[in-house]
Amino acid sequence: MSATSTGGVLAATCVSTLVVNANTSAVSILLPAISDDTGMSVDTLQWAVTGYSLVGAAVIITSGSLGDVFGRKRVFQLGLALFVVSCVIIALAQSGGMVIAGRVIQGAAGATILACGLSLLSVATKGDENLRAVSLWGAAAAVGAAAGPLVGGVLVDATGWQGLFWIDAGVAVLCMVLTWFTVAESSDPDAPRSVDYLGTLLIALTLMPLILGVSKSGDWGWFSVPTLTCFAITLLAGWGFVRTERRVAAPLLDLALLRNRTLVGATIAILIGAGTINALMYLLSLYFQDPSTLGFSPLEAGLATLPATVGLVVIAPLVPRLAARFGPRQAIGAGFAITTAGFVAVGFADASWQYLTFLLPLVAIAVGMGLSNGPSSSAATASVSPDQVGEASGFSNMARYVGAAVATALAATIYATVTANQVADGAADPDALSSGLAAASWVMAVFSALGLLLAIVVIVRYPAGRPGVSDSAAAAAAHLHTLPTTAAAPAAAGDATSVDQPSGETS
Repeated sequence: MSATSTGGVLAATCVSTLVVNANTSAVSILLPAISDDTGMSVDTLQWAVTGYSLVGAAVIITSGSLGDVFGRKRVFQLGLALFVVSCVIIALAQSGGMVIAGRVIQGAAGATILACGLSLLSVATKGDENLRAVSLWGAAAAVGAAAGPLVGGVLVDATGWQGLFWIDAGVAVLCMVLTWFTVAESSDPDAPRSVDYLGTLLIALTLMPLILGVSKSGDWGWFSVPTLTCFAITLLAGWGFVRTERRVAAPLLDLALLRNRTLVGATIAILIGAGTINALMYLLSLYFQDPSTLGFSPLEAGLATLPATVGLVVIAPLVPRLAARFGPRQAIGAGFAITTAGFVAVGFADASWQYLTFLLPLVAIAVGMGLSNGPSSSAATASVSPDQVGEASGFSNMARYVGAAVATALAATIYATVTANQVADGAADPDALSSGLAAASWVMAVFSALGLLLAIVVIVRYPAGRPGVSDSAAAAAAHLHTLPTTAAAPAAAGDATSVDQPSGETS
């Protein structure tokens, strides 16, 4: 492939990844403004966040398979087109329901752009050039996620909340044009011709009633018939998914991977990390902007949450070296310990807290997440044989979306329910809101403590490899996407289960 076309692939994939992740991270900042314009409560609008993640979880692996079979460029272009359509739907929305519908479409589009964009890069570049390209892609993803809340806050004040989606639609159109003229079509002739559509549907049917049940449990009651019915549907759909994956020729998830202790532990750690950081950003975006608490403008709220996303990126260059020196398991455990401490601190929040009181716990959570995310993602790909790295990466990326959807829905439910109960008992609005934030933070602290337990008990030590620039980029993007690292190389001589107890290593 020529240098020009390689540059075109790099530009199209990196810019689109930056825009997708900036858009995703900005939405929580926009929710109060969207609520004011549409009249839909913020509690209901949380489906604009959880619906995106829910559909992304169902589509992230399938879109990669579609690219292998029907052409990566074609499916990547389809993802960009869907992204443009979703942005226009949201920007023109006159109701909260239209915003949620647009975000659901955007979930499918974003997952497709990320999955196929990375595949296009892998095909277009080789060797050291591939390492540089993937490093830039990972850096673009991290920068987009960090800049999103700030950009969203600026645009709400300058153009209204719709401005973000009009701009993103325009950038996506430019990416489509660039892709059309500079990117060559590619596919995998060895890939199975069948695509596991039923598995995709069953993932959505598993997650949707689960999130609905969690979201409405405050109104319905945890043991009410509607809530229990939602959970029963989730169990039945999950059972159907397992049955389907055992029978189809090209399963969405190779169930044999679930016998890999390190992969499963790392993936659960990824799920917890993605879930808690997304829940935190959702909660703080609302709490900081509420007139009864800090009363920040969207721009001020974007600036206020910036330390969390920047902290994840700033710590990233140090993570591979720390993991190599002290051990990946120790890095993961330390990260979750710091994160747990940060959430515990927020668990003591009260109405008297000003922003500076939140700052240290916020930075601690971000640093802890950055410390645990990179080694967890690295463990997911290092614990399998080279021919299974793609499947392991897809598995962990699906878990990342699942964690974001479930944890955000749970945190939103706890926040709203505790706040409403406090108000009903006669508490002032600032006290009620701080109680809701504290209660949700304690639950996130419990989840983070479970991540620490996983690091100690489940995730055994694996060879960390010699850290390089690509590892730093992978660590920076680890809260968004799993990228293979140099730690995956030692697995070449092993298989999916033998690396669980690497020779010469102690846990």
